[in-house]
Amino acid sequence: MVSTPIGNLRDITLRALDVLSGVDLILAEDTRVTRKLLSAHGIAGRRVERCDEHAVAALIPKVVEDLAAGRRIALVSDAGTPLVSDPGDRLVRAAAEAGARIIPVPGASSVLAALVASGLGGGAFTFAGFAPVKAKARRAFFESLAEAPGALVVFETGPRLAESLADMAAVFGPRPAAVARELTKLFEQTTRGLLPDLAAAAAMGDPPRGEIVVVVGPAPPPAAATSDAIDEALRAALARAPLKTAVADVAAALGAPRRLVYARALELRDADDDA
Repeated sequence: MVSTPIGNLRDITLRALDVLSGVDLILAEDTRVTRKLLSAHGIAGRRVERCDEHAVAALIPKVVEDLAAGRRIALVSDAGTPLVSDPGDRLVRAAAEAGARIIPVPGASSVLAALVASGLGGGAFTFAGFAPVKAKARRAFFESLAEAPGALVVFETGPRLAESLADMAAVFGPRPAAVARELTKLFEQTTRGLLPDLAAAAAMGDPPRGEIVVVVGPAPPPAAATSDAIDEALRAALARAPLKTAVADVAAALGAPRRLVYARALELRDADDDA
């Protein structure tokens, strides 16, 4: 079984065209898009069947049976790589559990394209898929990701974008972010700014169309603890714990260098002894 993505006619790879030319069956979330692709590249005589969220459950037993019989099947992800937050994911999982060989044929990826266009990547990132629909669940979802390492990548729909950005601004504060729409397609657009500004702009305009990826910049490093804060925390910790334990607790709680906290703890202890 092959999973291959298409973003639009420009982004199809030579390898994907070769695969689509040689399979017994092509499954596609949107058969109209896939047939247009096949026609544009002169691929004829391929069976194309629908595999969207309404059809995938009924398809799974037949596809597993066909794969066991040695038939070659391609699954086209219209929204591009990766095949996540997508009905085809269920089909791939079932085929893998049945022992079928899964061959990915990578193509355009909205997640990676959004990271690049945002300028907020630069290392680790967390991909969280679609945010929940309900407001309370969505706020809790973002709160659970507040300390996620690196940039945060979220899928969202046009009608929910303004509310989702407002929740992000409330939870994450004025972090830099980017809203990318229709990536790798004809009407590709990326808007950058601080979350509160992006949320305000989205609330004023009509809901955007197309597939949307939001990239939120990493959480800022904790502010350096002041000397007064370190002294106050050390005095409280030294009153209840040995010096080494107190130093470790204060350094962890304030995000301060342990060596600095230890030196200050010695100074405070000596000052108390002299008093």
